[in-house]
Amino acid sequence: MEVFGIPFTEVVGYLAMLTLLISFLMKDVVKLRLINSLGCFVFVIYGFLLDISWPIVITNVAIMSINIYFLIQFRRKRIK
Repeated sequence: MEVFGIPFTEVVGYLAMLTLLISFLMKDVVKLRLINSLGCFVFVIYGFLLDISWPIVITNVAIMSINIYFLIQFRRKRIK
Protein backbone atom coordinates (compact mmCIF):
# COMPACT_ATOMS: atom_id res chain seq x y z
CA MET A 1 0.00 0.00 0.00
CA GLU A 2 1.29 3.46 -0.88
CA VAL A 3 0.42 7.00 0.15
CA PHE A 4 1.31 9.59 -2.51
CA GLY A 5 3.67 7.05 -4.04
CA ILE A 6 5.49 6.40 -0.74
CA PRO A 7 5.22 2.95 0.87
CA PHE A 8 2.89 3.02 3.89
CA THR A 9 5.62 1.73 6.21
CA GLU A 10 7.84 4.68 5.32
CA VAL A 11 4.96 7.12 5.84
CA VAL A 12 4.54 5.75 9.38
CA GLY A 13 8.30 6.12 9.96
CA TYR A 14 8.30 9.72 8.73
CA LEU A 15 5.25 10.51 10.88
CA ALA A 16 7.01 9.06 13.94
CA MET A 17 10.16 11.05 13.17
CA LEU A 18 8.19 14.27 12.69
CA THR A 19 6.27 13.77 15.93
CA LEU A 20 9.48 13.25 17.90
CA LEU A 21 11.11 16.30 16.34
CA ILE A 22 8.06 18.44 17.13
CA SER A 23 8.11 17.23 20.75
CA PHE A 24 11.55 18.80 21.25
CA LEU A 25 10.17 22.20 20.26
CA MET A 26 7.93 22.25 23.34
CA LYS A 27 8.88 24.57 26.19
CA ASP A 28 6.50 22.83 28.61
CA VAL A 29 8.08 19.56 29.80
CA VAL A 30 4.67 17.88 30.19
CA LYS A 31 3.74 18.65 26.59
CA LEU A 32 7.17 17.50 25.47
CA ARG A 33 6.76 14.15 27.25
CA LEU A 34 3.20 13.66 25.96
CA ILE A 35 4.06 14.39 22.33
CA ASN A 36 7.30 12.45 22.60
CA SER A 37 5.36 9.45 23.93
CA LEU A 38 3.01 9.69 20.97
CA GLY A 39 6.01 9.70 18.64
CA CYS A 40 7.47 6.69 20.45
CA PHE A 41 4.16 4.86 20.09
CA VAL A 42 4.15 5.52 16.34
CA PHE A 43 7.77 4.33 16.18
CA VAL A 44 6.73 1.09 17.92
CA ILE A 45 4.09 0.60 15.22
CA TYR A 46 6.77 1.33 12.62
CA GLY A 47 9.06 -1.24 14.24
CA PHE A 48 6.34 -3.89 13.96
CA LEU A 49 5.65 -2.93 10.34
CA LEU A 50 9.33 -3.67 9.61
CA ASP A 51 8.72 -7.33 10.44
CA ILE A 52 9.44 -6.56 14.08
CA SER A 53 12.61 -4.53 14.30
CA TRP A 54 13.35 -5.21 17.96
CA PRO A 55 15.89 -2.39 18.45
CA ILE A 56 13.28 0.17 17.34
CA VAL A 57 10.49 -1.43 19.39
CA ILE A 58 12.51 -1.93 22.59
CA THR A 59 14.10 1.53 22.53
CA ASN A 60 10.82 3.35 21.99
CA VAL A 61 8.89 1.27 24.53
CA ALA A 62 11.63 2.12 27.05
CA ILE A 63 11.52 5.85 26.24
CA MET A 64 7.72 5.84 26.38
CA SER A 65 7.84 4.08 29.77
CA ILE A 66 10.29 6.68 31.11
CA ASN A 67 8.04 9.48 29.85
CA ILE A 68 4.99 7.92 31.49
CA TYR A 69 6.89 7.44 34.77
CA PHE A 70 7.85 11.13 34.91
CA LEU A 71 4.37 12.25 33.88
CA ILE A 72 2.92 10.25 36.78
CA GLN A 73 5.51 11.75 39.15
CA PHE A 74 4.66 15.24 37.94
CA ARG A 75 0.94 14.59 38.45
CA ARG A 76 1.49 13.25 41.97
CA LYS A 77 3.48 16.35 42.93
CA ARG A 78 0.74 18.61 41.52
CA ILE A 79 -2.00 16.85 43.47
CA LYS A 80 -0.20 17.22 46.84
